[in-house]
Amino acid sequence: MSTPHPLIDAAALAARLDDPDLVVIDCRFNLMDKAAGPRAWAAAHLPGARYADLDADLAGPVTGMSGRHPLPAPAAFAASLSRWGVRPDSFVVAYDAAGGAMAAARLWWLLRWVGHGRAAVLDGGLPDWQRRGLPLTDAAPAVAASDYPVQPDDARWLGIAALKAALAAGESLVDARAAARYRGETEPVDPVAGHVPGALNLPQDGNLDAEGRFLPPAALAARFGAVLGERAPARVIHMCGSGVTACHNLLAMEAAGLTGSKLYAGSWSEWIRDPANPVATGAEP
Repeated sequence: MSTPHPLIDAAALAARLDDPDLVVIDCRFNLMDKAAGPRAWAAAHLPGARYADLDADLAGPVTGMSGRHPLPAPAAFAASLSRWGVRPDSFVVAYDAAGGAMAAARLWWLLRWVGHGRAAVLDGGLPDWQRRGLPLTDAAPAVAASDYPVQPDDARWLGIAALKAALAAGESLVDARAAARYRGETEPVDPVAGHVPGALNLPQDGNLDAEGRFLPPAALAARFGAVLGERAPARVIHMCGSGVTACHNLLAMEAAGLTGSKLYAGSWSEWIRDPANPVATGAEP
């Protein structure tokens, strides 16, 4: 089965809403109001859309040494996929209200991780869908549960020990957080401000245009090239605060044809759990 482009626009998705192999998943989530996503889905969502909860479906239990959104156990993620009716031949489209940045890109990455290549993110998300006057509903879809056989590819992500080894070997770490958080000037979520020494800063919101749609592939490639130079994508690792918005940079690189980069799943919120890990502040060296 061929792997589709990682982005799909609203018109193309609207044209295939009746396809029997389509599974649409609403990933809206608000870190400051965790009931907001389910509430918004219940009020109005794309026709047929299931709801994915970032904490319950797209992350595992937090531990004393993990980040805020550790990867779900493969069996737990398989249970979510099965509940949503995802089959190996399904075309899964994820969306949120933040151009993919909150959780849709995370779901896209998780699907790739467990071997499901037929997945894309709705370019422009719910805002673009609404601007076009496309249909919404408050009806819960009738879903036939499946039994999804996940096949995780753990070469797609790194834990903290593997990250340290990769950095020592000269691989590049890209931090997707806002510049002020990276520099340590503000930290609204985590207890320590700053960044991993040597990390490069490429805020994920720069992947989008003024309307919340991804930049064209050539512009994305130029954006990453300005920071990464001639580094091979396979030697690039992405992080953020908890391993969620980093997936937006992974998605953007994929959309630009720069395939093979990896996720530091624990990200900043894991790194700072151990006070022995160094913290840098200020601009990039």
